Amino acid sequence: MEQERYYGTGKRKDAVARVWVQSGAGEITINGKPYAEYLHRARLERMVLEPFIVTELEGKYDVKAFVKGGGIGGQAGAVRHGIAKALVVEDETRRGALGGAGLLTRDPRVKERKHAGFRRARRAKQFSKR
Repeated sequence: MEQERYYGTGKRKDAVARVWVQSGAGEITINGKPYAEYLHRARLERMVLEPFIVTELEGKYDVKAFVKGGGIGGQAGAVRHGIAKALVVEDETRRGALGGAGLLTRDPRVKERKHAGFRRARRAKQFSKR
């Protein structure tokens, strides 16, 4: 019998994560690698685990995530968002805890476009008085 898997799409900045969650021993893989090996930073590793910490489900689910776009921080945020959405798909009663922690809201902050006459979005050229 095939074990049930639950899907969630997570987004953050330019990163998009496709996340599948199923009951298991707590193995988390991102793009085929263990999450600690893929992320390399304790802060980002904690970020990915946050949905499980909030719902007190650490070590009870296996996660398989495929993420593309953006940088490593945005990708970690996208995986976290996807895990939270997948956990709600499995059990709707978790929506209160995860929503209250702000894990179901897509972070709308993205990079502002470059403007004419500026070096970056808001960084002006250096002013020379003479």
